[in-house]
Amino acid sequence: MRFDLYGTSYEHYSAEVQQEVRRQTYGEDIGQTGWMTTEEFCRFLRLLTVDAESKVLEVGSGAGGCALFMVNRTGCRVTGIDINEHAIRNANALARKQHLEHRVRFERVDASEPLPFRTAEFDAVFSNDAVCHIPGRSFVLKEWRRVLKPGGRILFTDAMIVNGIITQEEVAIRSSIGFYLFLPPGENERLIREAGFDLLSVGDLTDSTALISRRWHDARGRRREDLVRIEGEASFSGLQKFLACTHMLSAERRLSRCVYLARKNGGETLTMA
Repeated sequence: MRFDLYGTSYEHYSAEVQQEVRRQTYGEDIGQTGWMTTEEFCRFLRLLTVDAESKVLEVGSGAGGCALFMVNRTGCRVTGIDINEHAIRNANALARKQHLEHRVRFERVDASEPLPFRTAEFDAVFSNDAVCHIPGRSFVLKEWRRVLKPGGRILFTDAMIVNGIITQEEVAIRSSIGFYLFLPPGENERLIREAGFDLLSVGDLTDSTALISRRWHDARGRRREDLVRIEGEASFSGLQKFLACTHMLSAERRLSRCVYLARKNGGETLTMA
C-alpha cells in the first residue's frame, strides 16, 4: 500500500500542526521534509560555495522552505523544481509572501526528463534526499552537468545506500511513500565520475537520518488526533510505520544516507567535515 507523506505535508504546509511537527522534528523549522537538519544545510551551502553571485538549481525543492532559506542566507538566486504540484503552489506562495519573487522561482518539472534550462546556466545544483525518487540516475547526472557552468558544483544526498541485509517486508515499508532506487555502496561514485564530474568528497550522514526519523515519528504521535483528521487513520498509521522502519534501518546502519560533492572539470580533492 502507498502512503502520500509529501503530498500531505505540502498541501497542509502552513497548518499549525504541521509547523509544530517540523519544529519538534528539526529543532529549527525551515520547511524541510527530508532527513536534513538546518546545521547540515548551512554546511552544504559552504561546500557548494554559494554566495550572492550564485545561481542555484534545487532539484526536489519541495514546499520551498529550503530554497527561500538559501536566498535569505546567501543572497543567491534559486530555481527550484519539483514534480509535486502542491509543493510548487506552496513554494511560489511563500516566495510572494516573503517578497522574494525576484530572486527565486519554482517550476513543476519532471527531473528524469531533459531539463528546461540553458546549457551552463547554473553555478551549483543542490538536491537533498530527492535523487532516490528520480529514475535514470546516469541521465539525471549528465543533465546536471550540462546545465552547470564550468567549475560548477553539485551536492546531493542519498539515503538509500544498502549496507546490510534488508528483508522484503522492510523494503516494502521503506518504499511505501513512492518510487525509490536502492543502490549498493560505490554506485553513486561510479555514476558521478561517468557523468563527467570530479568527485570531491563523500560523507556519511546516516546518524542524522536515524535521529530525524525518530523525532518525526514521535512528534507526529503527539499530534495524532489532529493529523488523523488531515490524513485519515490508514495513512497516519502507514506513515508512522514508514518512519519507524526508516529509524530502525538507519540506526542499525543497514541503510545509509550519504552526501556527495562533485565539480564539473578538474580540481583539488576535499574531505567532508
